[in-house]
Amino acid sequence: MFGLNFSYDLLLSERHYIKTLTDAELIVQYKTDGDNTYVGELYERYVHLVFGTCMKYLKDTEKSHDAVMHIFEKLLTDLRKHEIQYFKGWLHMVAKNHCLMQLRSKKNVLEKAAEIKSYHGPVVELETTLHPDTIQERERHLDLLEMAIEQLNPEQKTCVRLFFLKDKSYEEIAAQTGFELKAVKSYLQNGKRNLKIYMEKNERAEKHI
Repeated sequence: MFGLNFSYDLLLSERHYIKTLTDAELIVQYKTDGDNTYVGELYERYVHLVFGTCMKYLKDTEKSHDAVMHIFEKLLTDLRKHEIQYFKGWLHMVAKNHCLMQLRSKKNVLEKAAEIKSYHGPVVELETTLHPDTIQERERHLDLLEMAIEQLNPEQKTCVRLFFLKDKSYEEIAAQTGFELKAVKSYLQNGKRNLKIYMEKNERAEKHI
């Protein structure tokens, strides 16, 4: 019993000690010891700040929670790589940039879908997908497009992502994947057709809900 009480008191003492450390001291201790407990204390101090920043940009509770977890997970690596003078301001910048990158990525996917119609023929020929009227519609159709891509077989999925989302040419895809040039064109053609079928099927299903 004495041993258990001693261990508990020691744990409380350690927790109290950690809470007395400044942000800079926590970072130094983490870099020295590699103990995630120090990052955990930073999490407790600033989780509400990061969540508030994410909500400001993403405007979605679930996505903001996911972003917060991703940001603090990256801290385990980033804190070792950077010399940080003012942690709170730096963390706010990290959270802001993370959200802006997510928004920019989604915007690029939507813009690429529109470009496909002009230059390569539509991935899907649904007018609402290419020209959604509201932000909510854009989000919904983007999520649907991402789900549709995930339904493709591995070869089609790889070629579609490289061609439409990474701006790779037929030749570059062939070189990167090892597929023959003719096969790349076939995977893209079949992939576009399957995307159209999936999207139209879900559009019809939603209208009947």
